[in-house]
Amino acid sequence: MAGKFDGKVAAITGAASGIGLATAEALLAEGATVVFVDRDTAALETLAAKHGPKAVAQVTDLLDPASCDAMVPEILAKTGRIDILHCNAGTYIGGDLAETNPAAIDRMLNLNVNAVMKNVHAVIPHMAANGAGDIMRHAGPSPVPG
Repeated sequence: MAGKFDGKVAAITGAASGIGLATAEALLAEGATVVFVDRDTAALETLAAKHGPKAVAQVTDLLDPASCDAMVPEILAKTGRIDILHCNAGTYIGGDLAETNPAAIDRMLNLNVNAVMKNVHAVIPHMAANGAGDIMRHAGPSPVPG
């Protein structure tokens, strides 16, 4: 039986756990080749072994500028195309802003905004040349009113 995403390549950041992993597994079940992007090398190796050749491991630390810049070219070298980019990786500092520190704020903004913008910027020329592509961003956790 053919899946909705047969022949498509999806790259998902933060794919070693949580929503990223669930999304990756759902796309695999629908026939996509999925690039699991995460900084957790051991988890990626386990997931690639578990899911077989349609699960491609991509070790990328989105908070490291050189690693982030290399992500799209490295994926294209491995798969030849990216049809779907799901920018899922993110963090939330939570709590009272007055009780956090500037480093935590920088980390959150670098991961949730800067890395996303860099990844989208890097993939747009490829998707434009192919005449198609989908880019999604998961907004991350929302604080619960209390």
